Amino acid sequence: MIQVSNLSKSYTAASLFEDVTFSVGKNEIIGLVGRNGSGKSTLLKIISGLENYDEGGISAPKGYKLGYLDQHIHFTRSTLLEECCQVLGAEEQYDHYKAEKILFGLGFTENDLHRPPSEFSGGFQLRINLTKTLLEGPDLLLLDEPTNYLDILSLRWLRRFLKSFRGEAILITHDREFMDSVTTHTMGIHRGRVSKIKGPTEKYYAQIMLDEEIHEKTRQNQEKKIKDLRKFVDRFGAKASKAAQAQSKLRQIEKMEVLAEIRPEYQLGFRFNYKPIPAKVCMQAEGLAFSYTGDPKDNLFENLSFQIKPEDRLAVIGKNGKGKTTLLNVLAQTTRPTAGSVNFHPGVSVGYYQQTNRKDLNPNNTVADEIAEANPHLSPSQSRAICGAMMFSGDMAKKKISVLSGGEQSRVLLGKILAHPANLLFLDEPTNHLDMDSIEVMTQEIKKFPGGVVIVTHNEEMLRVLANKLVIFHEKKAQFFPGTYDEFLETIGWEEESSTEKANEKSKEKPLNKHSKPQDAGPAKKQTRGLKSLKKDYENMESEIIKLEDDLKNKNEEVLKMVREKDDASQIQELYKTIGEMQSRIDDCYLKMEALFRQMDSLRVTA
Repeated sequence: MIQVSNLSKSYTAASLFEDVTFSVGKNEIIGLVGRNGSGKSTLLKIISGLENYDEGGISAPKGYKLGYLDQHIHFTRSTLLEECCQVLGAEEQYDHYKAEKILFGLGFTENDLHRPPSEFSGGFQLRINLTKTLLEGPDLLLLDEPTNYLDILSLRWLRRFLKSFRGEAILITHDREFMDSVTTHTMGIHRGRVSKIKGPTEKYYAQIMLDEEIHEKTRQNQEKKIKDLRKFVDRFGAKASKAAQAQSKLRQIEKMEVLAEIRPEYQLGFRFNYKPIPAKVCMQAEGLAFSYTGDPKDNLFENLSFQIKPEDRLAVIGKNGKGKTTLLNVLAQTTRPTAGSVNFHPGVSVGYYQQTNRKDLNPNNTVADEIAEANPHLSPSQSRAICGAMMFSGDMAKKKISVLSGGEQSRVLLGKILAHPANLLFLDEPTNHLDMDSIEVMTQEIKKFPGGVVIVTHNEEMLRVLANKLVIFHEKKAQFFPGTYDEFLETIGWEEESSTEKANEKSKEKPLNKHSKPQDAGPAKKQTRGLKSLKKDYENMESEIIKLEDDLKNKNEEVLKMVREKDDASQIQELYKTIGEMQSRIDDCYLKMEALFRQMDSLRVTA
């Protein structure tokens, strides 16, 4: 539905990307990936018309409407509801329910609707912009980091929204599981080039690895051929009988286009500095409660009791603003509890990562200074090694804190945690400002850390990989759950999602009005039977998708293994063909599910 042709963009002497060509087809949801600074946000701004480009062109059908998620905050109306409803068309101005449905899904309450937009926190103000973008009813959604500042429930709502969206979208997010769950295609900016494939991020990265391996083998073959030709020229160039051949081979060398060597890209690569501890239990929390007013009626949490062992990964999850960070502060003993106690083993050394601690960085210090101050016992080479692990290698380590971006400052804070020996980590949203590759590195290092970990995160993939215990803020309280995230969803689930499901079930059960005539029951029963039949087909289709996606995951792992082991390229290509066919079957199943959903929805409306 939109065509981008030979697009190029550069800043001063540096080229961001060049000769970018791709199209967005009907109902495609494209995940845009790439390293931080590769140009993802710039590309979205160019498509939306907010930024100019150097060369190329963009074309779209007449009347094709774009919706861009603006990170800039600017409000003009006195209440939240008015601010959101102003983007509705003239004929929809009083359809407030459309705005309310999205606002409630993104974590706003009934009481919030009449509050001034300026009263909300920065994270909630971005949610207001997201609501306005979704309300505009665009044909193409351009979403730059819509998952930033969303809590886990809002993320789950946005996932459902995008799955049911009847248009096209290009999505940037560092939450890999979220992206893979809603997208039909993956497009990446890699080394200044853009490529697009049908399928999830795993398939895209496997293709990148294969392409680079083929590039490197071709380059090595070229170098060998040139070397052999030069040997011939050097050996026979002076001989009259071979001079013509030597000159011919010299011209052949001059005409050969030699591929450039691929430079390794900087990547977050670190290991937490573990301090050994002879403890079976690192920390014990008993009957914890906290209230800012001191009044038990205002408690953010109460009667919380649990312990952290060296092998534990306890995740604190729930809506924003409910007390997750406050709980971490109480556990780290930077905030006193209203009731209860926190007791540590004598050998515990805590490492506490908080993004809000950016204000504690000295703006006049360099990156290297900040890392060195975190642990005076480190040698200069050890401090520099940590700087390099945080992607501040060479002269980058001499940059002053005052000139760093928010994401770079977060990496400095993380580097200070690495410099400090610890056996109990408290991590408050450690993946914010990290790109997809870095989040994967972070997740694996937390998993390998020999000590205990308490982490606040909204990243469901990270939760599934790491968490074996939870503290859940929901149902107006905080609850300790001794199990994994999937076990929580299966046994308890989120209150808001459960109530929505119950409401949907209730709406199906429309009892006959006492004045209804007996013959009205016949069509109602038929509709109920029809709904049951459709629901069964829907569930069967869902089961088939789950099985296909499991098979697809195994095939992708097989590809990655073959690429790593440098197996035959033809076998790899054959496997890619199979993966493509499986993805097509999954796409067909989703289309059938959508059709079944519309039929069920239609029956509910007429019921």
